[in-house]
Amino acid sequence: MAFVSIKNVFARAALATPEQFDAWSKLWRAASEGGSTETLLDFMAREAGLTEEAFLEKLAVALAWPFVNLKLLEIPVEARGRISTKVAFQHGVIPTSFTEGVLTVAVSNPFDTALLNAVQFDAHCPVRFALAPRTEVEKALKKYFGVGAETLDEMSENEPMELELASDKEITEGDQEASVIKFVNQIVWEAFKARATDIHFEPAEDELRIRNRIDGILHQIPLPPQLKRFQAAIISRIKVMSGMNISEKRLPQDGRINVRIKGEEIDIRVSTVPTVYGESVSLRLLLRGKIFLSLDKLGFTPKEETAIRDIIYKPHGIMLVTGPTGSGKSTTLYAFLSSINSVHKRIITIEEPVEYELKGINQIAVRADIGLTFAMGLRHILRQDPNVVMVGEIRDQETAEIAIRAALTGHLVFSTLHTNDAPSAFTRLIDMGIEPFLVASSVEAIMAQRLVRTICSKCKIEQVVDTAYLNRVGFPADEIATSRFWKGAGCEDCRLLGYQGRQGIHELLLVTEALRPLIMNRSPATTIASWAIEDGMRTLRQDGWEKVKAGVTTIEEVLRVTQTEEHLKSLVEDSGTTFISKTSRRTP
Repeated sequence: MAFVSIKNVFARAALATPEQFDAWSKLWRAASEGGSTETLLDFMAREAGLTEEAFLEKLAVALAWPFVNLKLLEIPVEARGRISTKVAFQHGVIPTSFTEGVLTVAVSNPFDTALLNAVQFDAHCPVRFALAPRTEVEKALKKYFGVGAETLDEMSENEPMELELASDKEITEGDQEASVIKFVNQIVWEAFKARATDIHFEPAEDELRIRNRIDGILHQIPLPPQLKRFQAAIISRIKVMSGMNISEKRLPQDGRINVRIKGEEIDIRVSTVPTVYGESVSLRLLLRGKIFLSLDKLGFTPKEETAIRDIIYKPHGIMLVTGPTGSGKSTTLYAFLSSINSVHKRIITIEEPVEYELKGINQIAVRADIGLTFAMGLRHILRQDPNVVMVGEIRDQETAEIAIRAALTGHLVFSTLHTNDAPSAFTRLIDMGIEPFLVASSVEAIMAQRLVRTICSKCKIEQVVDTAYLNRVGFPADEIATSRFWKGAGCEDCRLLGYQGRQGIHELLLVTEALRPLIMNRSPATTIASWAIEDGMRTLRQDGWEKVKAGVTTIEEVLRVTQTEEHLKSLVEDSGTTFISKTSRRTP
């Protein structure tokens, strides 16, 4: 379509008068010469004060083309097979239907003659064009063709090459390196954009599955079916990037990658293990800028925050944080250390591995292969005149004994334990072989925590929940009538999940003089818990209900992280439709 025809189309669509079009075109060309990458249509839409969707709807009417909502369409396989992956991704087009021998293809730029010609040539059948926003076309391509599909096409044409580690490890959206390198970069890039904390490459008999963990939940990403052919090349590339031995495929290996994404430094911890169908690879993405949370950002109540500040500024004693893997224990400990870090305190940590580097703090990484264990490192740390010691995890009797000795000799010790709740930490230490009187005299506080997903603020709506269901799950009966409940309806910002981000729920047990005799008498965890609750301790579930009433999270999230999966399943089955709100309305 000639350039003058575009002006006429804009006039017919009432998007711009000929004079406005000439003026805007001049401004756009000047901006392009100055380095702007904005397309003419994007520029015109912005000048017209319209969203891309509204702009294209008007344009579609003037062109007599249909406007399609790709979010509401289910694209059949027959239509997808009519356009090659290379053309679809290169030109940003998506076939939507194939009816009576005519292929309908959605595009976002109706004036790109190279695009229109390429599609018509590639389809080998009559083509009818439709308009759709560029972002929706890109999402549809990833959904129906799979992430990295065009890269796999390149790899099919050129069999996997020798892998070399790129000297520049900047990962960008349009990375144009060799195909296998580009594919791995695309996977990391997509995970970064989705706020994933982990990427798992899992080989099976007939596929290579890739899943991202987002806000603690695993999500499988759509991938092209031919990915299995390139499993060895992809895994070898990751091993090269992380400094592993690519010829060793029989033993587990660990490595590390440092990359930059949008100028942000990202540490990626890599782990491989051999499985029946090849090596399984896990990548943990550590975003340095997102770990340093202050205490007031961790979800504590004012009372809990005051109590914690009193503890972390004490000259000696042990503060333990408990919870399963992935419950945010490390983030909490780093927040404690950051709060008390000063030139007047010598702080030393021993971790496996050192996840984030804290300025002004001496950090030691465990190296079990050369004998540097938690116990050995901690023993030598105490000769370094520390004020505060952080031990990544208390795993055995030796480490526990040294940590308690440190607390009793004038050091403040932070560490973690894997227990389900705070009271169980006492019995766990005693079961390790620590004398009860040492536990009672050294431990100052124990905090159990979990992470719950927070409701997306963009699509938050109020819901009414059945009273019988609330009673069944243990919600405080005297607060049901006055409480309001919320959920996320699902939107583009939260990837239709209704949740975005996470926050902690906590169970803080302070060791008082009245509690110490119970510990010394080896009282069971249930007895200690009953006493602590009477003394004012809020359990994880109770703190979760407070977050529900505050509109931070949902009932389902609190249940998910505070009880067993089997119990949750039975509750869901018993509840029938009570998970679905009777009425919903948008947040006032």
